[in-house]
Amino acid sequence: MDRIEREKKTVSLMIRLYCKHKEKNSELCTSCAELETYAHRRLSLCKYGNNKTACKNCPTHCYRKDMQEKIRQVMKFSGPRMLIYSPMEALRHLLKK
Repeated sequence: MDRIEREKKTVSLMIRLYCKHKEKNSELCTSCAELETYAHRRLSLCKYGNNKTACKNCPTHCYRKDMQEKIRQVMKFSGPRMLIYSPMEALRHLLKK
């Protein structure tokens, strides 16, 4: 699996974790589904491709301000919890920064 596909998988896990545990939804809500679609589209269009850094370290911020704030909230909540719910994915994400 290439870098972009791994990033998509990780961001999806984080969004779903946020929606389920923070927002208490049994299924992905409209807002989180929109964020997931947006994040996947941004990753697909990333000009750095498989050589990309973590988005927070990227010199080109391609997220709209509202989506950037939402993804920050998701990552702040889900990041530490990934170690519990998906430890291999969390370690892979941390080591690739």
